[in-house]
Amino acid sequence: MSSSTSSKTAPEIAIEIKGLVKKYGEKFAVNGIDLTVQQGEIFALLGPNGAGKTTTVEILEGFRNIDGGFVSVLNFDPATKGEAGRVWRNRIGIVLQSTTDAADLTVQETIEHFAHYYENPRDVNEVIDSVGLREKADDYARNLSGGQRRRLDVALGIIGSPELLFLDEPTTGFDPEARRAFWELILKLRSEGTTIFLTTHYLDEAEALADRVGVITNGKIIEIATPATLGNRATAPARISWLENGKIAEIESLNPTAEIEKLIARFNGEIPQLQIIRPNLEDIYLRMIGENR
Repeated sequence: MSSSTSSKTAPEIAIEIKGLVKKYGEKFAVNGIDLTVQQGEIFALLGPNGAGKTTTVEILEGFRNIDGGFVSVLNFDPATKGEAGRVWRNRIGIVLQSTTDAADLTVQETIEHFAHYYENPRDVNEVIDSVGLREKADDYARNLSGGQRRRLDVALGIIGSPELLFLDEPTTGFDPEARRAFWELILKLRSEGTTIFLTTHYLDEAEALADRVGVITNGKIIEIATPATLGNRATAPARISWLENGKIAEIESLNPTAEIEKLIARFNGEIPQLQIIRPNLEDIYLRMIGENR
């Protein structure tokens, strides 16, 4: 095989799940899911509380054992213990939903401390700058705001130069400005080759960041697609509204262009207060969850 041909091979698989099952007593927390995440992509797992996403993520992180199926993370069984498991953990980063560690250390001291756990840590000052904590570097972790503490959590997740980063509800408690800055950081990490597995309740966050999203409910993944095509979003009816006779009129149409042409002819030009709205990701997600309760 020529080098030009081999360079076009498909991306390697970072996460592979086949028929995954996890039970608590007689209840299925995860009931036979399949999922593949390619290296270098951002994948968002969406679902309501109790849907099975936290259990799935904890299995991928090596914190829970499986009851059935197959799981591979960076070509490794995450349930493996001992030295092999420790070597594998050097290759992943984890940002949990909430942490309270190292409250009596400064930001700089905390990140330096965690850097010692890894064989190939990133530069501490570079990490501090990348998460926007330079002005807080000498502040104690206990004195940080919620958004600043979350940035520190991310710093601890990326200090080990992970190939794969798990983010569990990463921007909970962020103000809008901090969320946007965080998004820029995540996209920068992806551009550097980091694979990112994300859970979030913010649908605009999934749309802004994820290459693909999966929707899980009742322990089953009901669809995996790009944010733009999930739930047939790209071909869903558009909602058209306008002002006529002093009232807002509204219709839904699969062919909004034809409807607009009719309205232009009827109004002989400008259509008052015209709006054309396609369903956003949140609309589609809520419909999918409602249909699968």
